[in-house]
Amino acid sequence: MTQNIYDDPGFFQGYSQMPRSIGGLDAAPEWPALKAMLPPIQGLKVVDLGCGYGWFCRLASEQGAGSVLGLDVSEKMLEQARKTTSAANIQYARADLEHLDLPTNSFDLAYSSLALHYIKDLPGLFGKIHAALKPGSRFVFSIEHPIFMAPRNPGWITDAEGRKSWPLDSYQMEGERVTNWLADGVIKQHRTIGTLLNALIAAGFTIQHVNEWGPSDTEVVAQPALAEERERPMMMLVGVQR
Repeated sequence: MTQNIYDDPGFFQGYSQMPRSIGGLDAAPEWPALKAMLPPIQGLKVVDLGCGYGWFCRLASEQGAGSVLGLDVSEKMLEQARKTTSAANIQYARADLEHLDLPTNSFDLAYSSLALHYIKDLPGLFGKIHAALKPGSRFVFSIEHPIFMAPRNPGWITDAEGRKSWPLDSYQMEGERVTNWLADGVIKQHRTIGTLLNALIAAGFTIQHVNEWGPSDTEVVAQPALAEERERPMMMLVGVQR
């Protein structure tokens, strides 16, 4: 089973204070780039894998989706999603993405935001998503960038002249990485960019777009703290077609 760290009280409390938890999609700096990769949602049957608070589910509903299924392993996340959702075409359900069970050829769009780096059997999940999508459908997701997941402790290193670097730790050695982020012992699954993309191809997807996201000049001016994200990519945004 996927580690259910989001139901840890300390982790959930910390997560609830993050800007994207408070402000939703518009508070996530990568959202404009991720949104641009989505197809028109009107009339689509949508599944959100790792739906969290349900922000994307509600957006899809507002944009005219025929139905939206939001899945998450965290009861605390689902409770918050249900509290803030009134649309009749949205359904939430608890599901472990390591053991996803969806009907075949049933969805027009699969979406996932910053959830897939927790999944150990990612090739297996990609295969299940491929089977659940109708031919020609899209799968759009964000994931922690493999470079971001493989830093040497303590991460950033600053030299005598104030220049920062992000030295990597065994980038080619894939597998479990344990971090202390909002709570101790958060387990993530590191894999290289090649492994990630080849797993999508092996599952039968056609890769349409890959974005190693970084902030624009305008975004850095608006939020100076984002300048750090230009030193190394924190996220990958990927769009593929069934």
